[in-house]
Amino acid sequence: MATKSKTATKKKPAAKKTAAKAGGAMSLKQLAAGLADKFELGKAVSAEIASHVFDTIAVELKRGTKIRVPGFGIFAVANRAARMGRNPATGEAIKIKASKKVRFRPAKELKESI
Repeated sequence: MATKSKTATKKKPAAKKTAAKAGGAMSLKQLAAGLADKFELGKAVSAEIASHVFDTIAVELKRGTKIRVPGFGIFAVANRAARMGRNPATGEAIKIKASKKVRFRPAKELKESI
């Protein structure tokens, strides 16, 4: 019987799961883990920072403020007028009330990078 020579092979450490899988969604926890790794912060601190950023964006949007992030895009609130629609099950005409929606317009740099 032939014996196989044993060579020492080093295994590469597994990549940290800080990014979402292709086509998937990235969670706030994953985003915070990425910040923690990049800036050498604790995960709890980076999670608090990321959460605060999104809370601030939400508060400012409620006030009607546009938020411009250079190289990323613009968040803004858009008013949607009341309109008539149809119930798809019955075909009956229904009135859809006016509402506000959050809009995002990506920056040129973001569009080109994707």
